[in-house]
Amino acid sequence: MTRLPSATPAGPGQDVLEPARAVVGWLARSSWRSFIVIFLLAFAIRGFFLIRVPDRYILPHTRWEMEATAYSLVERGEFADPYLIPTGPTAHLPPIMPAIIALIWRLFGMGLAAGYAAWLVRIAAECAVYAMLPWLAGRLGVGREAGVLAGLAGALIATWPGYVEALTAIALGLLLVAFLRRWTVGLGSHPGSLLLGLVAGVTFHLQPALLPVVLGCMAFELWFSRDRQKWVLSGVMALGLLLACVPWGVRNYARFQEVFFIRSNLGLELRMGNHEGAAAAMDVMDAREEHRHPRTHEREALLVRELGEVAYMRAAGREALEWIRSHPGEFARLTASRVIHFWFGPLHAPPVAAGFTALTLLALLGAWRTLPAMAIPERAALLIPLATYPLIYYVVAYMSRYRVPLDWILLAFAGAAVWHWIRRR
Repeated sequence: MTRLPSATPAGPGQDVLEPARAVVGWLARSSWRSFIVIFLLAFAIRGFFLIRVPDRYILPHTRWEMEATAYSLVERGEFADPYLIPTGPTAHLPPIMPAIIALIWRLFGMGLAAGYAAWLVRIAAECAVYAMLPWLAGRLGVGREAGVLAGLAGALIATWPGYVEALTAIALGLLLVAFLRRWTVGLGSHPGSLLLGLVAGVTFHLQPALLPVVLGCMAFELWFSRDRQKWVLSGVMALGLLLACVPWGVRNYARFQEVFFIRSNLGLELRMGNHEGAAAAMDVMDAREEHRHPRTHEREALLVRELGEVAYMRAAGREALEWIRSHPGEFARLTASRVIHFWFGPLHAPPVAAGFTALTLLALLGAWRTLPAMAIPERAALLIPLATYPLIYYVVAYMSRYRVPLDWILLAFAGAAVWHWIRRR
């Protein structure tokens, strides 16, 4: 049985970091061992804080779009009414997460047990992201030791759990591993390409922002691969993407007589981030109460009910685009500010921004040390999501949770920088 090396007092000339190297090496030797240890550590810390959360935040409610839609699914079996007043069928949110919450509420009732169950599912997903980091970092070329350090760091930092962010991070990691295998082992068969396309298409119903990542990976595959059938296999994968999106698309067309990609709310998000007096961060505008959203403003919700959700969203999008065309300089300033916010944190909250900035800078150092030694496909698997996933968030109002699905990549690079330092000391 493998035993964890015990630390001994450092004598003259003895390396005081040797115990740390031994522990990291012991965890890195087994993906299952590291997964269990990191998951339990993260879960214990978050469970400790969960029991201190007031019941009003635990109980099922309808204060926000996600919960309101889930409540409608439980009570009437309809994907509807995400706003301040009943407005009918909706496509404001992707369907997977409201369906998960609704299923939990239906299984456990609408009391405190259901609330805790929903919270624990979200916490478990977040813990799984950090627990997977040693395996993901090893498969993607960063190194298992770096992944262990990254996973431990993530486990120790307990944050308010999001809804789709952790599941999106898991989906992103698995997709990147699958694409990297295609690029290094071979593009595989037609059924394999179709299956990958179907799985990727399903993830769009969790987070549509994964679309540019998948398209970026497919573009790199066509450029990098020398397989004579690459165009055919990419076409089969694209067919899988389309087939996965058909059921939800048919539902939306039946409800709204419109065709759009997964969500209906892009126009609203554009208007909230781009209007006269807009700030880069949503929290700043929340404090001013100056943005118009049907979740918080009854007049806007009445307009949704009068016009229909899709017509309302298109009108909001036209309003945003007209403002952008007439204020190109202000739009450029807001976009640049949102880019800075995305990578360096909410500037209106300096302590939080300091943590974001520290992680970004340490990840840059780790990438500078790690990327030159990696194969081209490994570099692509890590850089494509960093380049493509944030694109939509540069043009809408910033929220700190938007970066969470990418944080595991930054943590892995940061772990590589720290591991390099530990190993060289």
